Formats: sequence, structure tokens, C-alpha cells
Amino acid sequence: MTLTKQSKSLLNKAALSLTACAILAACSPAKDTTHSTEQQTHQAAAVLVPEAEERLNIYKTVELTADISHLEPHQHEILSLLIDASVIMDNLFWQQSYHGKREHLLARIKEPAVKAFAAINYGPWDRLNNEAPFLQGYDEKPLGANFYPADMTRDEFNRFESSDKTSLYTVLRRNENGELYTIPYSEMYADELGKAAELLLQAADLTKNEDFKRYLTLRAEAFLSDDYTASDYAWMDMKDNLIDVIIGPIETYEDRLFGYKASFESYVLVKDTEWSERLAVYAETLPALQRNLPVPEAYKAEQPGSDGQLNAYDVVYYAGHSNAGSKTIAVNLPNDEAVQLAAGTRRSQLKNAMRAKFDGILEPIADVLIVPEQRQHITFDAFFANTMFHEVAHGLGIKNTLNGKGTVRAALREYASALEEGKADILGLYMVTQLLEEGILTEGQLEDYYVTFLAGIFRSVRFGASSAHGMANMIRFNYFEQEGAFVRNEQGQYAVDMEQMRKAVDSLSELILRLQGDGDYEGVGRLFEAKGHIGEMLQSDLDRIDAANIPVDVHFNQGKEVLGLN
Repeated sequence: MTLTKQSKSLLNKAALSLTACAILAACSPAKDTTHSTEQQTHQAAAVLVPEAEERLNIYKTVELTADISHLEPHQHEILSLLIDASVIMDNLFWQQSYHGKREHLLARIKEPAVKAFAAINYGPWDRLNNEAPFLQGYDEKPLGANFYPADMTRDEFNRFESSDKTSLYTVLRRNENGELYTIPYSEMYADELGKAAELLLQAADLTKNEDFKRYLTLRAEAFLSDDYTASDYAWMDMKDNLIDVIIGPIETYEDRLFGYKASFESYVLVKDTEWSERLAVYAETLPALQRNLPVPEAYKAEQPGSDGQLNAYDVVYYAGHSNAGSKTIAVNLPNDEAVQLAAGTRRSQLKNAMRAKFDGILEPIADVLIVPEQRQHITFDAFFANTMFHEVAHGLGIKNTLNGKGTVRAALREYASALEEGKADILGLYMVTQLLEEGILTEGQLEDYYVTFLAGIFRSVRFGASSAHGMANMIRFNYFEQEGAFVRNEQGQYAVDMEQMRKAVDSLSELILRLQGDGDYEGVGRLFEAKGHIGEMLQSDLDRIDAANIPVDVHFNQGKEVLGLN
């Protein structure tokens, strides 16, 4: 099929951009050489650190497949192109995560199980063990990953005068004089992004859905300009496309130094129309739920976009950040606060991935740690809803501080992501409670959601302190314990106290919303210091889960061959 006139024009832009970037690279200061000795210093075969041996089997391999028989041949071709573009995102995330070359690292690893573990973690650091190195000869992972020079301090960054140093889409490097300078993503990764843009344009030319075509075209253009706003709005305008792709630099979790820099990732999705129709009503409840939040009026004055969408998908490919370590089972985007306030967000529930985790991890954990008389309340419907309302709850609360400190994300810096995840978790449970009482949510009973939620904490807290989700779960577990939201018997089994859980949900919701609205960086730091840790009792219970050989997370066998696209 031939390219459209618009697509041809953009491809010409891509070619010109690549040429221009090559010229700029030749004239720009020398790039950072902080890690230039990686190849020389790590030539020998990689050796596992002794205590890491038991970590190699923490992921359960699951075939990531979906029924795509209802899609037309041209849609199969679109999926193939989107997977190709996703592979490029995967390669880019390796460059952002790891300071050396992936090929050098993997070539040094002889044991297949260790090599697979390195691939899952996108480097020699264990993402679900607080980024501890699992190979000998590696120090702790830099907090700023490869977004900044590894030897750059926060003070040096603060002194560096640059208009785009906090941009989501720049990396920082040193010139030959050791001075910091910025490089836009579109220049740093020009070749790869040019190829990805071309693939998106080919997919755009194949689709018969005009809204999807527009999104793919604008996203391709964003790869070359570092301006993703128009494509975010175009993504929100799509309503009836069966195929979707979330692709580009999106989440900032990988930047543990400041939380400024966005990581490349991709999800290729096939919509489940039946489930999506069932979920549509819940997005409409956001304005009313915002008005009823348990905080003073000032902390809920912002009106969430009411045009947000809530859909169910089967995910057929993960790449980059979304594929690193623990796998995401639901997505709430865009992250741009202005887009969120104007157009809302789209909450995408990844149903097949969610089922894999429920069957293979959550139910086995409940059999170990939940009292027998409450285990019947562990249900997939409750797990799905808790996950769904977590994503919906990202749209509640406040995006801009009340005291002139800017956005919540900017004010709370490296704490912002973890606290936002904690907010979404607890407000999601608050929403479930409200919607059940109002009769809008009709499946199951409140105890299903609360008990399943408690079991879910044990699942997620195993992700470790380096994960925003893991940190959020540690804080919530310790807060719930303090407030008596659960009791633990002599056998080490937990039971939800329904009355105390309800009170804890309200009080923790208020605490987090106040911290965000105040932009209270120091206050959040104190909360994390006090409650962002695993105590002896919880650790002993997590050890029992490990002893039962329950996987920590899943790893997907995925790709065109698995889907039958070859």
C-alpha cells in the first residue's frame, strides 16, 4: 500500500532530521566518557554473586498470546509493524538503563539462566531486590541510570544553568572539559527514532481508522521534535480503534535521582470490546468522586477531565520500561497534567496479563498468608476492579500544589512517583467503597475487595524499595498495621478488620492528598523514612512465600511467532 502525501512529507522530515543531527553531533562537544572504560574493565566472563543464585527463578514464564482471529489481514500487518517499532523502544531503554553496551554484557554471561535474568532486568542489577548487583564487579546502580553522568551530584545539577535540564526529553553529559550539557532525545537517539517514526507512518497508512492514523502520524512526528503534547491529545481522541499502541518516552520511574527523565517503552494492545463496554460507566463517576474526597475543599478543587476512557485490552507485546522487571497490568495515561485536566486520561486494563498474575501469584500467596475463612473473598473480579480503580484514581486529587510550588511532580521530585502510586492505590479502594454503597458497582461484596487488596500488598511489596509500586506498598502495609486494619494470628495468617480498614483508607487518603497539595517534600521524606521499609515480621512472612516457591512476577514469551503473525 502506498504512503499518503502527509506520511511522505513526514518521512522526508525524518530523513532531514537524521542528517541535521549527524551534522550537529559532529560539531557538538565531546560526549560523556564517564563509562567509556566499561568494555575494558569487564572483559572476563561474568560471575554471579553468591547470594543471587536463588533469585534466578523469581519470574514465571508465561506465553503472552491473545485471540486476534477477528482482526483483518491489514490489522495483522499493523500489529507486526508496531511490534517492530516496539523493538526499537526496547533497544533505546537499554541505552537509558545501562551505562555500557548490552551486547558486551550479555556476551560475557555464559549461563543461560543468568543471561535471561540480565535481559529481564536490562542490566546487571536486580530490579526486584532494590537494584542490587547480581554480577560481580559492578557497583550500585546510579540513581540517575544513564540519564546523567554517574558522578554528577544533585548540587552540581542544581548549579548547572540550563533551560531544559529538567525536561522529560533530554539527557545530560559532560564535554571534554568536564562541563555538563544537555542533548535532546531526538538528537541523542536520532537514528533509532527516525526508524521508529517510519514504522509508525507505515502503520498509519494501513489503518482505516482516521483517528488512529492521526495519532500514529503525530506520534511519529513527536519522535523527531520531542514535543508529545499533540499526539497525547490525538491518543485521547481515539474511541473505537481495535488496535492501540502506547509508545515513546513516558514514565519517569527509572530516574531515581530526580524523577525528571522519561523512559522509552511500548505496549501493543488489542481491545476487548465486551469488557470495555462493561467498564465505561465508571469513568463518568470521577467528578462526583472528586467532590466527595475526604479532604478540605482546596485539595479537591481541580476538576478531573470527564471525557476519560476506561477500556480492557489484551496486551500482545511489552517493550522497554514496561517490560523491565515486574510487568505492568494496567496503565493510566497521558502523564501530562495539562492534558489530564483538559481531556482526562485513558485507563487501560491489561486483562490477559492480569489473569496471569492472579492465577500464578496472587492466589498462591493468599493460600499461605490469608486466614482460611477469608480466602473465598480472593476473586479475580475484585483483583481486576482494584487494579482498574487504581488507574482511575490517578485522575483524582490534585495535580498542582496550592502554595505556588508548581506541579506536584516537580515539587516532590524523586518521591513523586511512589507517592502518586500510593495515592492511586488507596483512592482506588476508597472509590470501590463509595461505588458499592451507591449501587454503581454491583459485583461482589466489600470484603472481596478489601481481602483481595490485602493479598495484593504482599504481592507488590516483593517488588522492593527501588520500585515506586513496591515503596508505596511498604508505606501502606505499615500504615495499615499501625491503624489495626488487619490482624495476624499465631500461624502468621492475616485477616482484614473491616471497620478499621475503612477508617484507615479514609485517613491515609487524606494524608497523601495533603502532602501532594502542599508539595511537602520534607514531609514525604519523613513518611518514607518512617514507613517505607520492611519490618522483621513482614520479612519473615515474605520468606515463607519464597519458601513456597511462589514466583515474584511473570516474564512473557512474546512476539510475532507467538501470535502467529509469521
